[in-house]
Amino acid sequence: MTPANPQFEQVVRESFTRQGLMQTLGARLASVVPGSVVIEVPFAPGVSQQQGFFHGAVLGAIGDSAGGYSALTLLAAGSEVVSIEYKINFLKPAVGEVLRATGRVVRSCRSVSVCQIDIEVLCAGKVSLCGVMQATFMRVDV
Repeated sequence: MTPANPQFEQVVRESFTRQGLMQTLGARLASVVPGSVVIEVPFAPGVSQQQGFFHGAVLGAIGDSAGGYSALTLLAAGSEVVSIEYKINFLKPAVGEVLRATGRVVRSCRSVSVCQIDIEVLCAGKVSLCGVMQATFMRVDV
């Protein structure tokens, strides 16, 4: 996949730092390449649910952001994205030390992009798929 903006990584990283929710969750960008972005969140009491594993809303939030930023990596300068919709399937409880969302662009057009996102949890050196998402994003001018 070829980015339309050679400064795509800088654009994504600067946008990510402006997201208050990602800061609140303690999220970090682990990888930014054309058509794919990885976001990780370390486990902490503030991202847990009552049974002690990652809250489903955290899976949705980092999945949405990983997909949106994946779409943004391929768009022209002066672009941003907003979510149109997403669907998430929770496959198993997200028990572990780190939650990771890997977004990948399936189709990128001038105004709409479709992405798939795998959400994994790292626990005791093992990686397990705990959620999958499909999301659609709309390009907007900055």
